[in-house]
Amino acid sequence: MSPSSHREKGYRFFFFSEERQEPPHIHVEKAGKIAKIWLDPVEVSKNYGFTNKDNEIYINSS
Repeated sequence: MSPSSHREKGYRFFFFSEERQEPPHIHVEKAGKIAKIWLDPVEVSKNYGFTNKDNEIYINSS
């Protein structure tokens, strides 16, 4: 399991320490759904199961 950096509204925000080949980002997980969010600029890189409404919620939480 990777370290959680934040939990809010059922979303878990976390990172993997060995992903040095990619720009800064954070992963978001909730109820078996997962996404990767670039941090600069903030945008969805990958999304597996989240709706557009979910995307708005967790991006505004990050």
